[in-house]
Amino acid sequence: MSNQVEDSEILEKFQDVKTRDLAFNMLLKKYQQKIYWHIRRMVIDHDDADDLVQDVFIKVWKNLPGFRSDAQLYTWMYRIATNECITFLNRKKLKNNVSFDDVSNELTETLADSTYFDGDKAQMKLQKALLTLPEKQKLVFNMKYYDDMKYEEISEVLGTSVGALKSSFHLAVKKIEAYLLAED
Repeated sequence: MSNQVEDSEILEKFQDVKTRDLAFNMLLKKYQQKIYWHIRRMVIDHDDADDLVQDVFIKVWKNLPGFRSDAQLYTWMYRIATNECITFLNRKKLKNNVSFDDVSNELTETLADSTYFDGDKAQMKLQKALLTLPEKQKLVFNMKYYDDMKYEEISEVLGTSVGALKSSFHLAVKKIEAYLLAED
């Protein structure tokens, strides 16, 4: 990844109609996989994640002309992806008229049956533990643990104070530890 293109170059090329498609392809190449895995860890199912990634990048395409460089491009896209995940999961709860626990149980079954999730047993246990967390704690844990984001970046994405995020992360870790210890 040493020849990674800079966001400023992508944004510059996107402003010119002649190089807009090229810029968007550069953006996809740089961020599509990161966005996919962020979404996948939230919704578990590969097909759902694929659909949501498409929705996210359609929104990115439509809204990129109005993007203000006061935020980082990745953080902005991450916020779109996070909102799409939350909307999707809320829709799933409403459509099926089920509680958060029922959705978590369904996602746990999907995880267990998934051919796309070929993680080892420890990774599978961690994923199951994550599904027991409230949505916000799960988001914060994923962003911090998997995406190695700084609290300040997570704060931008979720619109929550750094202190509250640290507390959410700490609670998530405690709950995951308790789950993993109970599973042994």
